[in-house]
Amino acid sequence: MADAPQLKREFDRDGYAVLRGFLPGDELERLRSHTARYVEKVVPTLDRTEAMYEDRNRRETLKHLPRMEDHDPYFSSLLHSDRLVELAEVLMGGPVVPQNVQWFNKAPGQSEPTPPHQDGYYFMLEPNEAVTLWLALDDVDDANGCVRYLPGTHRLGLREHTRSNVLGFSQGVAGYGSQDEASETPIHAKPGDLLAHHSLAIHLADANTTPDRQRRAISLVYYSQRARKDKTKTVSYQQDLHADLVNKGRL
Repeated sequence: MADAPQLKREFDRDGYAVLRGFLPGDELERLRSHTARYVEKVVPTLDRTEAMYEDRNRRETLKHLPRMEDHDPYFSSLLHSDRLVELAEVLMGGPVVPQNVQWFNKAPGQSEPTPPHQDGYYFMLEPNEAVTLWLALDDVDDANGCVRYLPGTHRLGLREHTRSNVLGFSQGVAGYGSQDEASETPIHAKPGDLLAHHSLAIHLADANTTPDRQRRAISLVYYSQRARKDKTKTVSYQQDLHADLVNKGRL
């Protein structure tokens, strides 16, 4: 990776880095094709917990597909691909452990804002060292909910989080105020662009307010090999979240 030192400096400084045109046209089309196949062929075979909708009665409101690597060999291969693992290792400064592949969408006119949060809250790692690689499948801008980062927040530790009631993002940063808002840096993206962020980097996204534009992306998570998961906290959180989603009729 020729520009690895500069990329690492940017990531260490800001908590995120942007790689324009990371996926060339043929690879992008292959990813889009396999994603469409997964939605069409695999999703109908999955348990309800493996596909989240804004409105479960409307297929076009599909919002989140977790753990795709568990259900399809293409996405398992993608997660472990040399190029993505190498990138994650450059950013983490050492060996990483591939974790999962997820698909996210903000359907036009149907989505909610993504609350400001840190992925590390959900990961529950010690030390909290992980990277998320976010691959844009569509043009992404202010209108359809681009990612907004708060530069440097990865160096300030884990903020307190509270329940957000947003499907797929159950927690948001507590006490998020005007000083935080002033630091928001929107990142527009083209299909094939890659956004990488540290597990402690605060980020958020607005709703998709467009009438007809999707905002789809593939997200891949890699933990630093140094990190260890708190299994007790993880199980407790997942049980509480599942019960809440059932009570609200979202599962």
